[in-house]
Amino acid sequence: MPVTLEGGKKSTRPKKPEEITNDDIIGIIQGLIKSERIVLEAKKEASSEYLQILESYLPRQVSREEIVTWIKANLDLGQYKNRMQAMGAIMKHFGKTADGKLVNQILRDG
Repeated sequence: MPVTLEGGKKSTRPKKPEEITNDDIIGIIQGLIKSERIVLEAKKEASSEYLQILESYLPRQVSREEIVTWIKANLDLGQYKNRMQAMGAIMKHFGKTADGKLVNQILRDG
């Protein structure tokens, strides 16, 4: 994980313990989940105890309805040349609690 220094410059030095955020940890867990799903798919298995344990550490994901409601209340999609440009604002608001694929689909479906 690159570290952004005070001047805004990125550094490849490892983060110090006090610099690690919850989003960093969630990102690591999501990476482990993705890897486990690839292994399970190769083994033609639906789930594993390891996958269930990893998923238990993730925050609740927001629903499609919650995302749509927030978009309607907070964004004017007409201000964007392309609806997909709203993706950044949506993901910034929801952080790791929103599935990027779901947000992308919502924006495409209109």
